[in-house]
Amino acid sequence: MTDQPPTPRGSVASPTRDDRGGTPAREQGERAPLDEQATAVDPSRRAGFEHGGGADERGAEVEHRRFRAVALATYLVALLSWLALFTSAVPLPGGGSAAAMAAPGMPEAMALAAGPVGIVLYLLAWGVMMVAMMYPAEARVFQGYADVRRSTSGPTVPFEVAAFVLTYTLVWTLLGVVPLAVNLLVPIAALAVGNGALFAGAALLLLSAYQLSPAKTRCLQHCRSPATALRGHDALAGLDGAVRSSWHLTVYDVGACWTLMALMVVVGSMNVLWMAAITVLLTVERLASWGVTFARGLGVVGGVGGAALLVVGLA
Repeated sequence: MTDQPPTPRGSVASPTRDDRGGTPAREQGERAPLDEQATAVDPSRRAGFEHGGGADERGAEVEHRRFRAVALATYLVALLSWLALFTSAVPLPGGGSAAAMAAPGMPEAMALAAGPVGIVLYLLAWGVMMVAMMYPAEARVFQGYADVRRSTSGPTVPFEVAAFVLTYTLVWTLLGVVPLAVNLLVPIAALAVGNGALFAGAALLLLSAYQLSPAKTRCLQHCRSPATALRGHDALAGLDGAVRSSWHLTVYDVGACWTLMALMVVVGSMNVLWMAAITVLLTVERLASWGVTFARGLGVVGGVGGAALLVVGLA
């Protein structure tokens, strides 16, 4: 019998399914961890998450720390924003007190009455609110984008990550003009006096209808999957790619929670307690494995609550 030729030195046997990093199928509705989702965008980057030995392992550990630094910085900025809101460190439009600004429609009314300066201060406060409310749920997406771009090791990667985050923040900040425009047409502060139950009930019914709609589900599912949000590796390259990718993400983000923001404006856009409550709701929708079911349940509860408030308001 002829002996089999020896395996050449340095060659590697054909990998098994486990060697290739394969994993059993997941239960329906369960999301893969961020590292698996990120490598799905560019499979060649799987080595960045798998530890070999020696220099490769040390390099992976360094990259992992750098990767997590983006998420940690995001959480830190969100925490500082919450502290600024709770301590009233953010200038309020019209110079009103924190208690007065928590009333329905009052921040928008005072900002419009103060003219251009009041509008600028309102947008500043609105921007801080959006950072505090949205950053905790989006930290994993920011870090996912940083992970995709770090594979290029280009000198502009830090600037691309900054452009991605700043575009997201700028879009949400500029959306503060929407409640201002609404208040030009509908003076919520004046109409809410004696009609608070009607306004809140109508807002909850609107929330309920949208929470149960296919549009809400589609936008929410997109926001829940960083791999989907970062789809199209080529489009991510460069500063212009960072801006386009962030814009794409933010459009779906707004689509997933605009009715929650509308509810916040009706009950008092500068009311810190309402901000905190809505932050919890939208964060659970995005991060919990049962987030889609939770969103639909929130729609049912909102519908019941809205109908009850309308009955009370009309009685």
